[in-house]
Amino acid sequence: MEQIEQLSINTIRFLSADAIQKANSGHPGLPLGAAPAAYALWAKEMKHNPANPDWADRDRFVLSAGHGSAMLYSLLHLFGYGLTIEDLKQFRQKGSFTPGHPEYKWTKGVEITTGPLGQGIANAVGFALAEKHLAAKFNTEEHKIVDHYTFVMCGDGCLMEGVSAEAASLAATMGLGKLILLYDSNNITIEGSTDIAFTEDVLKRFEAYGWHTQEVCDGTDIDTIAKAIEFAKREKSKPSIIKIDTIIGYGAPNKQGKASAHGEPLGEEEIKAAKQNADWTETENFAVPQQVVEHMKALQLEGAKKEQQWNTLFEQYKKVNPELAKEWEIWHSNKLPVDLLNDDDYWTYEGDIATRASSEKVLQKLSKVIPNLIGGSADLAPSNKSVMKDRQYYSAQTPEGSNIHFGIREFAMTAMANGMAAHGGLRPYIAGFFVFSDYMKSGLRMSSLMELPVISIMTHDSIGVGEDGPTHQPVEHLAALRSMPNHIVFRPCDTRETAAGWLAALMTETTPTALVLTRQNLPLLEGTGKEALKGAYVLRDCQGTPDVLLMASGSEVELIYKAYDVLAEKGIKARVISMPSFELFEKQSQEYKESVLPNAVRNRVAVEAASSFGWHKYVGLDGATVTIDTFGASAPAGTLFKEFGFTVENVVETALKVVAK
Repeated sequence: MEQIEQLSINTIRFLSADAIQKANSGHPGLPLGAAPAAYALWAKEMKHNPANPDWADRDRFVLSAGHGSAMLYSLLHLFGYGLTIEDLKQFRQKGSFTPGHPEYKWTKGVEITTGPLGQGIANAVGFALAEKHLAAKFNTEEHKIVDHYTFVMCGDGCLMEGVSAEAASLAATMGLGKLILLYDSNNITIEGSTDIAFTEDVLKRFEAYGWHTQEVCDGTDIDTIAKAIEFAKREKSKPSIIKIDTIIGYGAPNKQGKASAHGEPLGEEEIKAAKQNADWTETENFAVPQQVVEHMKALQLEGAKKEQQWNTLFEQYKKVNPELAKEWEIWHSNKLPVDLLNDDDYWTYEGDIATRASSEKVLQKLSKVIPNLIGGSADLAPSNKSVMKDRQYYSAQTPEGSNIHFGIREFAMTAMANGMAAHGGLRPYIAGFFVFSDYMKSGLRMSSLMELPVISIMTHDSIGVGEDGPTHQPVEHLAALRSMPNHIVFRPCDTRETAAGWLAALMTETTPTALVLTRQNLPLLEGTGKEALKGAYVLRDCQGTPDVLLMASGSEVELIYKAYDVLAEKGIKARVISMPSFELFEKQSQEYKESVLPNAVRNRVAVEAASSFGWHKYVGLDGATVTIDTFGASAPAGTLFKEFGFTVENVVETALKVVAK
């Protein structure tokens, strides 16, 4: 190792330690121990241009152990991504570009918000899948315009989380040879030695998955680490894991190798001692030696040259392959390539079918006009109707395929979709039974937090699941997803509303969408269609002011549609409101919302085969709900709907009681 390299590594270490100390909050252990590996990767092996963090063919770096964010921020500062020393001094402070965990779209150079441990590995699998798919689509023999690696750094905690196992297993099956995992193995977690709960041989586990495995026994040996990365790059058919044995809190004499180095500031005296151990001569905190500044400038120039070489290659590519180049621009645009809103065919459907089948019909139309649509199901495609029939399946042998077999891995599927969306160039969708959104929830939350427009097809949406029983009948799940900020929940009542849900999902650039769909057949109702894009609209109305407002989503819209006629016979004027999406409705103007739900009409009934939680905002103190606030039961769907009161008769009776009050 050259002297300037050691000095650079120590600069990474002490910038991180100083930031954590100033904030009096953070995790110094990983930055001190893993700084050599991070430097070896960023300075020697990673293709990136700090002057253009959005360069399409850059290598991606994912910090799955996101609590070690101070190290990433130090790297971003030193390599010229725009973070200043003042930003480092504002670590973990309100509004700073250096929050506690790295946040996508907030800090330049942060590829993804990895969130809770383990998800970053699954995100990285999504990145690598996207790279392989785009390469299969756009590369030619002469011009390899998609040719980059995905690097992910994790710790012991990430590998204890189940999501990492799900994703790692699938990564090997998919043959993602450009995925390289750097495992910072320091044998310490918050509670102490990993031996208390984690004694497996990780490399043997990954070998069993089908990964290429290596171990670097000295985590300070950057030359050996760099050689291991180079060796991993040569393995084209398998993802690679490099176990790097490190000491947590390296160099801090009283804390290195101990749990106390993990998640609390070192203390001023301990930092001073660590700097003395490293022969650090700078007297001020947050110091960057001038030699390091010059060294980093040289590395930045190398990165800029690499992008310039790619830009030259891409210009040649455009001349030789103008049609592919045009497609490249379409794929990497966030805009829809067609005007579906005004496409009559898109809105034309016939027949009474389940909305999961409606979604399948819509998806077949979309697959023909949105070329970068890619997705699949957690082993439920025949049931949730999520296959694009004119497309191939993605596999190690057919990476050009855009239907994905995720296997029974709901959590990994969701986190992978986040990685695919953050990578750029693709519009991912995923699919599962709605009850399994419990397994997907953390990944869905990260989609919302990162403003990634991932689309989730959620079928078997209620007690209509029937005989499978309460374990598989979602009751509280609509309320759970509706409670999440920046997440569109769309539960359509028929095929035209399903088309609206898909279009709403595709038109947003910053919000994920859950399409919540039925197993049982539903009628195609007169009057449904584009108005559903507003989240709620009047489907049937009366003359003058209504006596009661009837609201519902999904399969229960049919009930209020029919209850309208029965109430009319009894002299009660009703308004029927289909309400597929609370979130879209809340985005409408106050005037529009008042036109649908006039404040003066306090007699209101909401009908939904799910928890009442959330509906009280719309029914108010004088209204009522026909909902289900218990778990379901095992019986045929028709029996259950009747038993739980989801009948026209009960809706009418409830409305009459509300009006009578």
